[in-house]
Amino acid sequence: MAAIRAVLFDLDGTLIDSAPDLAGAGNDMRLARGLEPLPYEHFRPMVGSGARGMVGIALQVGPLDAGFTELRDEFLARYEQRMTQLTYAFDGVPELIGQLDRLGLPWGVVTNKSMRFTGPLTRGMPLFATARALVGGDSTPHAKPHPEPLFEAARQLGLDPRRCIYVGDDERDVVAGLAAGMGTVAATYGYLGSNADTSRWGAHAHIHSPLELMTLLQLATSA
Repeated sequence: MAAIRAVLFDLDGTLIDSAPDLAGAGNDMRLARGLEPLPYEHFRPMVGSGARGMVGIALQVGPLDAGFTELRDEFLARYEQRMTQLTYAFDGVPELIGQLDRLGLPWGVVTNKSMRFTGPLTRGMPLFATARALVGGDSTPHAKPHPEPLFEAARQLGLDPRRCIYVGDDERDVVAGLAAGMGTVAATYGYLGSNADTSRWGAHAHIHSPLELMTLLQLATSA
């Protein structure tokens, strides 16, 4: 990592916790049908499954059930209406971004969240004002774990991908980063399921809180 010139991050589960608004959209669907809201804890384990998981928890409807497509689209519309109400940056993330900015180290976001949501969400949070790259799930022909979104971020930064590191909380983040030739860091504080074994992902490093990344960067540059 000694030649790092930029840091790229996954979005949900790495920089921000969007689970409260995703759960809120699911409960909005229940309330619209005269159903009682479910506890937040019911939704959070399924955040990584996106709309499919949220609709499944909210209404017990899956992709093979009749009407699922309409319910999924309703969920996405409800989420779009409220996606910055309860979403927040993980503890330590604003400080981490501030330190990167003070060091003059460019940073950006590469997420599988579509730009329909990624664009407004990042514009609505001051945290992202200094991001130099922004790539959504539909910004390129392929989403992660394909490396193309990371190549696109490197192009936006004007850097060789090998001069970037990628930080994410899902195995597909590590797979994409490795395929792009980047240094990879697994963030273990995000939406990891109880059965996730990050030691099997092949990441170059692991962090258990956002600010641990600065320790890694300092060790790398002093090596």
